[in-house]
Amino acid sequence: MIGFLFSLVAVLVLVGIALVGVGGLGLKVLFGVIIPYAAVLTFFAGLVYRVVDWARSPVPFRIPTTCGQEKSLPWIKPNKIDNPCSTGAVVLRMVFEVLTFRSLFRNMKLDYREGPKIRYSSEKFLWLFAMMFHWAFLVVILRHLRFFTEPIAMWQQTLEHLDGFLEFNLASYAIGLPTIQLSGLVLLGGVSLLLLRRIVVPSVRYISLAADWFPLFLITGICLTGIVSRYVVRLDVINVKELAMGLATLHPVVPEGISVWFYIHLFLVCVLFAYFPFSKLMHLGGVFLSPTRNLVNNSRAVRHVNPWSYPVKTHDYHEYEDDFREEMVEAGLPVEKSLEEAQAEKDAAQAPAAPETQETEEKREE
Repeated sequence: MIGFLFSLVAVLVLVGIALVGVGGLGLKVLFGVIIPYAAVLTFFAGLVYRVVDWARSPVPFRIPTTCGQEKSLPWIKPNKIDNPCSTGAVVLRMVFEVLTFRSLFRNMKLDYREGPKIRYSSEKFLWLFAMMFHWAFLVVILRHLRFFTEPIAMWQQTLEHLDGFLEFNLASYAIGLPTIQLSGLVLLGGVSLLLLRRIVVPSVRYISLAADWFPLFLITGICLTGIVSRYVVRLDVINVKELAMGLATLHPVVPEGISVWFYIHLFLVCVLFAYFPFSKLMHLGGVFLSPTRNLVNNSRAVRHVNPWSYPVKTHDYHEYEDDFREEMVEAGLPVEKSLEEAQAEKDAAQAPAAPETQETEEKREE
């Protein structure tokens, strides 16, 4: 559990840094302007570096992961999605993989019953937690884009209304509370369930490293500070949008009156941005460049030549025996040719060719 404690303490230290830096030292320009710009630059530079590095990696063979029949004889029905034989099938497979986590939905786990019996069971809860987390995260990111655009687009307003459709707006205005956005609560629930799974399941906890714990604690901290900023502290949204628009237009302005909770939230988001390209979270881009997903499995229809192939000097057994035949015979090891046979073949190869007869020369001329 060293990784668990280390990651938890690291996130708490990050919260303390922002709290002391803004609340105690008043470094609002540092945490509101300089660190966000540095985080965004690090994010895009790291993203480009990782993607280019993966794209330059050669893929000598067709190695797609398959779960069905490959296209072969006309009377054998292929599985077009799990064993794609065309570019369109690969695109369809990637769409299902990215939007619905199809391979995770079909994931199985192995359990031991009493005695030597093995049981395979489904892990649909893991798929459900992952869907909750990723889709809620996407909605939260899209909703937050309204702070960086003016005027707010129609699709952003529609998304915000759909995200808060369970809230009775009249009642919320009456008691002075903001509309409850479900995506933030679902995101917190999803990341909490994924974190709880790593804690409760012994096999998962055993293989978990600090690189697995830290993103979960960091995203949990982002969710909690965001919820506190929205529903407890009640931030001045106008000042927050003025800060965000200044950052987006490269004319940064730090308004007064923004709560320290917002700066803690922003600092954790910046840490996540800077950490993202160098972490396991980079599977967001890696899934599109994975040869196990993006290749057509047509190895039966097309001959694929390894681009790394080049002439290699070989030394077969016959050459090895020619080099060490005497030593092998002295050591009592079996040989395919005796010393006499090998010497006779060597003499025959070195002997001059017999002169051609007149008859042979006439046949050659004909």
